[in-house]
Amino acid sequence: MTQTIKKAFITSIPVMAGYIVLGIGFGILLHNAGFGMIYCAAMSLCIYAGSLQYVGVSLLAGGASLLTTALTSLMVNARHLFYSISMLDKYRDAGPLKPYMIFSLTDETYSLLCDGSVPEGVKKQSYRFFVSLFDQCYWVTGSLIGSALGAVIPFSTAGIEFSMTALFIASFVEQWLTSRNHIPALTGLICSFLCLIIFGPGRFLIPSMILITVVLLLLKNKMNREVDDE
Repeated sequence: MTQTIKKAFITSIPVMAGYIVLGIGFGILLHNAGFGMIYCAAMSLCIYAGSLQYVGVSLLAGGASLLTTALTSLMVNARHLFYSISMLDKYRDAGPLKPYMIFSLTDETYSLLCDGSVPEGVKKQSYRFFVSLFDQCYWVTGSLIGSALGAVIPFSTAGIEFSMTALFIASFVEQWLTSRNHIPALTGLICSFLCLIIFGPGRFLIPSMILITVVLLLLKNKMNREVDDE
């Protein structure tokens, strides 16, 4: 088990660098909106969705209704429904670890685990569990640090929301550099661009996710053949 935990920690280090910084940004935003460390800890432990938590600061500060909050949460996190489908087989035999692994499957954790490969000499599902756990620990730690800093040091929060966009871009570049098959990345770019033009910036997310899923399903056999050839 020690070897498994060690390998999982090493794998999660790139996410640590991003999550602590982004968590600090979230903690500062939340504190400046008038919500203390208890709210910060509860959101990072129970919601654990970076982009939604950033949006949630505005929802809380603006006194949004339950319906508005539910619909906004669905729109922001709908992408998880699509990419998590590819993890069904990988998590099938996870046993009691499965519920937490499903809950903690963020974009960055998915980027670390989506190819299905695990280091030699480790327990497969335990490795995936600890990668997921370490990633959430980084996020919670960063959030609490940000909340504490916001309480003692004045910060300007102008533009801090862009940090989530920057993390998504970094994850995309990392996947592009480490993968030989660029079909999924190109599919995501092209489909998102087309839906952005057709539906506009406020409505393109869910249509683009649906289109990406359909295209990737149609190209599934082609991508599987390329993997087999490698």
